[in-house]
Amino acid sequence: MRSSGALDRVDARLLLALIDNPRATVLALAEQVGLSRNTVQARLAKLEERGVLAGFERSLDPGVLGYRLTAYITVRVDQHTLAAVSDGLAAIPEVIEVLGISGGDADLLVRVAAKDADDLYRVAGRILATPGVERTTTALAMRTLVSHRISPLLRRAAAGEEDPAEPAG
Repeated sequence: MRSSGALDRVDARLLLALIDNPRATVLALAEQVGLSRNTVQARLAKLEERGVLAGFERSLDPGVLGYRLTAYITVRVDQHTLAAVSDGLAAIPEVIEVLGISGGDADLLVRVAAKDADDLYRVAGRILATPGVERTTTALAMRTLVSHRISPLLRRAAAGEEDPAEPAG
């Protein structure tokens, strides 16, 4: 296992191949990236061990389940109860994601799904009622302009390009 945590070009190419075809067999991946089956299997095992391949839950649009609204709720919490707040938020099915943030008046950014405005009001109220939550602010997502993606960064890594913000060594 590499200590730096950075991916090399081969790992990046392997991950791009997985993004292109998530159901690909190890043999198909090996053929696509030009490595032996055993090498691909070993690299996949190391990536899993490192947590790079942590979750395989597909990215589904909550709208297909009737949850047509997406909102982002900033949450200020009592720092002594952060773990309990996190557990409380995880118990709310409409909470899709929770991020710890800094640099503002909030501690958490919570992405939620709701069926309609009344449902969003209910979910936001449930979040506010979570012990340790001091205050919330809700913003409705109007449209997704750039979806979650990692492929551009993987393509850069696979090509061996340096980060333009990093000084050349």
